[in-house]
Amino acid sequence: MHTLSVNLRLFFLGALLSYRALFRWLRPIQYLATKIWGPLMHITFFVLLGRFATGEDNTSFYVIGNAVQTTAYNGIYGVTMSITGDRWEGTLVYLFATPANRMSMFFGRAVMHIVDGMSGVFIGLVWGVLLFGLDLSRASPAALILTILITTFSTAGLGLLLGCLSLLTRNVMFVNNTVFFLLLVFSGANVPLEKLPEWALYLARLLPLTRGIEATRLIVDGASLQDVAPLLWGVGAVWGELWVGLFYGLIGYVFFRWFERQARRRGTLEAF
Repeated sequence: MHTLSVNLRLFFLGALLSYRALFRWLRPIQYLATKIWGPLMHITFFVLLGRFATGEDNTSFYVIGNAVQTTAYNGIYGVTMSITGDRWEGTLVYLFATPANRMSMFFGRAVMHIVDGMSGVFIGLVWGVLLFGLDLSRASPAALILTILITTFSTAGLGLLLGCLSLLTRNVMFVNNTVFFLLLVFSGANVPLEKLPEWALYLARLLPLTRGIEATRLIVDGASLQDVAPLLWGVGAVWGELWVGLFYGLIGYVFFRWFERQARRRGTLEAF
């Protein structure tokens, strides 16, 4: 019980301190402005572009897709930087030297970004209601919240993997930007999945967000949690969003431990 208590404390306290360290340069008013105006600019751009290309009848398609897509800012950029930031700030040495439980430290880095990412999605949906008339009256609140939670978790899992890969390169933003724009195109946020070529559809199913965005649209249209369960945690031919996130996170953890062993063997803790 004592070990469990220590690991839980490490998990949550490490999550909070890592998040505070990443955004230490932001004042509260700047942070709030980013959280409020960021989703607005993102959604407005793609909604107006989509309406121009396909007509106003598809407004809700773009509002929902891009509101959920905003979680990628936290899942891709935030989670990745919470790991690679240790390298930039010179604290990777102390992380590898500590005897603390590695799994608690590693997965704890994503916790606050999951919470933050969910708030961004909700803010995006509010903007959709206020500016574009998005109708949420038929959506089950519990199903909607759980779907957004699982989708944000899944995206953070990919961010954990990218964070480990960033330890191999100094150009981490190139990797992040590439993945972020892949999600914009192939997640179904702006291009209907049925219009993608067959090879792109396979890629879409390998990425997070794809099933989460689809499930969110169904819930807004009145579907129940049971209806979207295969998209969220199904284990059939196509894995659910939850398992995709776990897969990426676990692969990231395996890479993280491998990087640590290589660093100890070579005696170069900051770069490999």
